[in-house]
Amino acid sequence: MINKKKKKSIIEMDNIAIAKIFQQVADLLEIQNANSFRVRAYQRAAQILRSLPTDLRVIAQEKKLDKIPGIGVSLAEKINELLTTGKLKELAYLTKKTPLSLTRLGEIEGVGPKLIQLVYRKFKVTDIVGLKRIVQQHHLSRLSGFSEKTEYNILEGIKHWQHYQQRFLLGDVDDLADYLIKQLKNSQLCQQVIMAGSFRRRRETVGDLGILVTSRHPVAVMKLFCQLPIVKSIIVQGKTKTAVLLTAGIEVDLRVVSNQSFASALFYFTGSKAHNIHLRQLAVAKKMKINEYGIFSLIKHGKRTKEKLISAPNETAIYRILGLSYIPPELREGRGEIMVAKQKQLPKLIKLSDIKGDLHLHSRWSDGTNTVEEMIKQAIAQHYQYLAITDHASPLGITHGLNEQRIKQYLKIIKRLQKKYQSKIALLLGIEVDILANGSLYLPNKILQQLDIVIASVHTKFKMSKSAMTKRILLAINNPMVNIIAHPTGVSINRREPYPLDLDKIMLACRHTGTILELNSFPRRLDLNDINCRRAKELGVKIAINTDAHNISGLSSMCYGIGQARRGWLEKKDVINTFSLNKLKKFLIKRI
Repeated sequence: MINKKKKKSIIEMDNIAIAKIFQQVADLLEIQNANSFRVRAYQRAAQILRSLPTDLRVIAQEKKLDKIPGIGVSLAEKINELLTTGKLKELAYLTKKTPLSLTRLGEIEGVGPKLIQLVYRKFKVTDIVGLKRIVQQHHLSRLSGFSEKTEYNILEGIKHWQHYQQRFLLGDVDDLADYLIKQLKNSQLCQQVIMAGSFRRRRETVGDLGILVTSRHPVAVMKLFCQLPIVKSIIVQGKTKTAVLLTAGIEVDLRVVSNQSFASALFYFTGSKAHNIHLRQLAVAKKMKINEYGIFSLIKHGKRTKEKLISAPNETAIYRILGLSYIPPELREGRGEIMVAKQKQLPKLIKLSDIKGDLHLHSRWSDGTNTVEEMIKQAIAQHYQYLAITDHASPLGITHGLNEQRIKQYLKIIKRLQKKYQSKIALLLGIEVDILANGSLYLPNKILQQLDIVIASVHTKFKMSKSAMTKRILLAINNPMVNIIAHPTGVSINRREPYPLDLDKIMLACRHTGTILELNSFPRRLDLNDINCRRAKELGVKIAINTDAHNISGLSSMCYGIGQARRGWLEKKDVINTFSLNKLKKFLIKRI
């Protein structure tokens, strides 16, 4: 491996990198038991910066960092400090008292700040290896308040964490992919540039990134690619293939292919492996051969077989030659799509432009960082026809949730804004209410019946048995006030497995009651997943694709939900927020 000299260019301090540092500060403050408002300020800032569509460097040049919603003067100064020096004095100060490696422990499910403080103070644990060691040696269960079950859960959490360490959230690499594509296109050295692999198939996580280009100047392209400021080190550099490691920790492969082979290479490197195997088998049955270099007819001449290249200028032509309709990348998972393509019966997949509104988002009335009015203005900018503000009604202090006392004022504000913006967007009265452990809702039905849309969700007690959790959610589904079950399986990608649940029972109950299941677009959730979306479609259960946005930038994450929906074979007709406003309202009130 050729190690490149580390660059001092501030380009390494992109939105994701700064968000990561702010999250580290928040984690260290929490471990050190600092003021909760200070912790929350950094947590919210990290969340805002992760989903901010504009590059912070551009905003800094315009001297508008303090104008970012949710980022005040103090945090703006710290962003500027990072952009100009690459360092943050506050982080350095905090790490003198607490090793930064301790923040990684918080990535383990069930390991919170108090436990981190304890294992550091009592056992000098500073990393996950040390935590695993003391748990395996049963040091924790010998202490008051801990049991062998606690240790078992921590070990399971570590196992889960280790499994996903080499996978990156799609939402975390999207900006990197855009940057790489733009740099290659703007160089004018390439005719075609496209990202392949699981990224193109819009999987929830990706292991690496793969770029295909065509170019008359492959050596110059490789040189340019290796010199990009976000490249940390070069793994291999060649005339047609180069692999690098980015400062963000993800590996990227760049391949230069001929114009003649581009379509086949794109098909081949998009995958999936299962899809490619099925297509190769189909090609063999038709006396053909397909690989990354092209599609060939196999002609026998005595004992010899001659290969003749068949012209295929694009992927559509490749599929047509094999007797199939074009299969969109999101469906290429080896799950029956080839048989359906043979019959020309593939679904007409939903598109981002089909979405007419967002039905799940939060404002400052709970744990959002923007006002209701700011969220409305952003939805108008995205040309939505309707919007539902659904702040938390929850006993959890961290969400600052609405209770019976505050909800009257909340509804009053929403109704005032309904009138103000009625010519531009329809504003629905909504709420996200917690499903308590016994299946009841945090707010009584006499309050919920005043709303246009009620979202119910689980935010606590994830360790219930499968039967108990299923019963809990079924009780909410059978409450006539509930319209939508949010993030139904509780998964937190790369952090927490779905809670045990009989999802078929849940879906059948939803079909019976007309309750909608959510596909949550937040990149760490994407819940329901693709397989469960397809199952819901088969059972006739409607889906709502929502962002669960906690700031105006979060509204842009709808694209991740759409990618997941397409992977789940969903069409416009399967998703309620593609409906007109009148149709949506009728659908929402028919259960009451």
